[in-house]
Amino acid sequence: MKKSISGLVVGTLALALGVIVGAAPAQAADATKLTISGGSGVFGLDPATITGTATAPGVVKFTVGGDVIKGCEAVATTTETPFTAKCAWVPAAPGAAVLGGLLTPSDAAKYAPAEAVPFNVKVGTPVQGVVSPIHIYVDTVLGSGTSGALAPRFGVSCAVSSEFIVGQTIVFRIYANNEDLGGAVMDSKNTDKAYIEIAGVKDPVQMSYGNHSGAAFWTGVLKTGTATGLYNTLGVISFKVTMIAKDTTTIKVLSTKLVPKVVDGVVQRSNGKIVYESMRVYKDAKVTPALKGATGTWQSNFMPTSQLTLYAVPTPKA
Repeated sequence: MKKSISGLVVGTLALALGVIVGAAPAQAADATKLTISGGSGVFGLDPATITGTATAPGVVKFTVGGDVIKGCEAVATTTETPFTAKCAWVPAAPGAAVLGGLLTPSDAAKYAPAEAVPFNVKVGTPVQGVVSPIHIYVDTVLGSGTSGALAPRFGVSCAVSSEFIVGQTIVFRIYANNEDLGGAVMDSKNTDKAYIEIAGVKDPVQMSYGNHSGAAFWTGVLKTGTATGLYNTLGVISFKVTMIAKDTTTIKVLSTKLVPKVVDGVVQRSNGKIVYESMRVYKDAKVTPALKGATGTWQSNFMPTSQLTLYAVPTPKA
């Protein structure tokens, strides 16, 4: 009896060991990686291409702000390395956006899914920024009269620059045209208001129109310094230019007219007949009641390193 029990125990152990020895160990799926790139487009133009690059083939789900991009729910990667998938993305708005992606490998037993590290992009928008018949150009120049550490870097005042030192005078130069007036230059006769709003400055800087060494344009002045009342906040100077046209009862309307086509002073003919081409012209049109003057604005959306910036006076090297 003891012998049979002993044999049973040994047999049971052998069976258990056989199961353990004969079982194949479970294999963990290999880790994968998905990297998102691209997506830098201009709002309102062609779709921006987002690229997902994976370490294994499969399908990629692209997202923006956590939401799946329509049409990019499951984009297959290429079958050869580098394994890439592309998504045509139409941004819903300009500005910052966070792109993401999730890779589902074709061989789920061999490769594990991978979620991409969030990728930040900034969808471009026209510098003009607004839809308006008024088109504005802005730059900044160094005012004259500074010396020493505040003197112009190359000994020339009125040089175009976006970098200034505390104590220097910043002069904004503004040029504008109004499409309602057939693209006419905006001057003191047809402009109701022109001013610059600067972050940290209580009152807007009023612009004036005048002659500057033979060229007429709008200017606004911002004096910087350490004295009371002067601007002295270091870093990017955030500002917004606003121009408002006067109300008018006459506007320019774009039209066309046919004129003979002339090449090298010779009127062109075809089969004995004069060849005509269309030419754009503006015609005056009266409006009643008066057309309210349009408003145009300009605000820089360049990258920070390209924007108007104020620095401290450099410390002389020992």
